[in-house]
Amino acid sequence: MYAIVATGGKQYRVKEGEKLRVEKLSAETGDTIELDKVLMVGEGDDVKIGAPYLEGAKVTATVAANGRGAKVKIIKFNRRKHYRKQMGHRQSFTEIEITGISA
Repeated sequence: MYAIVATGGKQYRVKEGEKLRVEKLSAETGDTIELDKVLMVGEGDDVKIGAPYLEGAKVTATVAANGRGAKVKIIKFNRRKHYRKQMGHRQSFTEIEITGISA
C-alpha cells in the first residue's frame, strides 16, 4: 500500500517502512507524528483519490532525526567590474520513517 501526502509545500509518495527527508517539522527525535493531508491512497487496482484530501485518511510516522543539509554555495561575479558576492545556505530537514497508512 502506498500514499501521496503533502507536507512542507511538497508532495511525497510513501510506503510503510520507508525513510524520507521532509521540510523541518516541530517534533523531537523519537516523536510520533500524523500526516493528515493525504491526497491519494492506493494498492494495486484499488485507488482512492481525494478532492483535495481524503476524509479520515492519515499516515503515521516517527521522527528519526533532525538536521541540516549540505551547504549550497551562491556566487555572483561580474568580470572587470570589481564585483564578487559569495553566500551560502543550509536547509533544515526532518527525517521521518513511515510506520502506518490508514485509509
